[in-house]
Amino acid sequence: MAKAIFHKAQRVFVKPVGTWALVEQVIPHWVKDVDEPLRITYDCGLGRRFEAFELVSEQVMHKHHRPEEEDDDFLLERWRIDRKIIKWRVDTTTGMDPNPGTFPVIVTDDGDWGGWRVTGSEYDRDPQRIEHQARMIVHTPELMRIARKLADAASETPDELPTEIAQLSQRCSLILRHVFQTDEVSLEAAAE
Repeated sequence: MAKAIFHKAQRVFVKPVGTWALVEQVIPHWVKDVDEPLRITYDCGLGRRFEAFELVSEQVMHKHHRPEEEDDDFLLERWRIDRKIIKWRVDTTTGMDPNPGTFPVIVTDDGDWGGWRVTGSEYDRDPQRIEHQARMIVHTPELMRIARKLADAASETPDELPTEIAQLSQRCSLILRHVFQTDEVSLEAAAE
């Protein structure tokens, strides 16, 4: 059963939007004959309801001074590939489809509704490519964690690294800054 983590009028950071907002309404989702709500969502006046994992309280944010010091789970999530049934094709067993009858959908939140998907015509054009893209996307958060660890390790001992590793760690730092928008950075500068 769910318990409310945030309360009405509490100031929270809304991770998917990247802005501060006030919780306007705490919305419990009840099930018949159950004493406690099954789940709780929060309306922050931003066009949709948010789950608790998408919000961070002001007290938690003040403990962190820079994005590099934040917990991995604050900005880096765990995504997964879900398979949906193909409805647009009559015969799904023909062609080079690696998973006949289904196509990949990347689920990026616990509610199973946020994420990435392709159109039917795009999947039909090149199923192998779309399957490859899905695997790349789903592993991006883990690659970001590795890049962060490499950049952090390099910043602690910059003189002890081989030149090639130092260059890779600098590239990781620039990519992380660009992704988390901690300052204006050009990825072209990272290629130099």
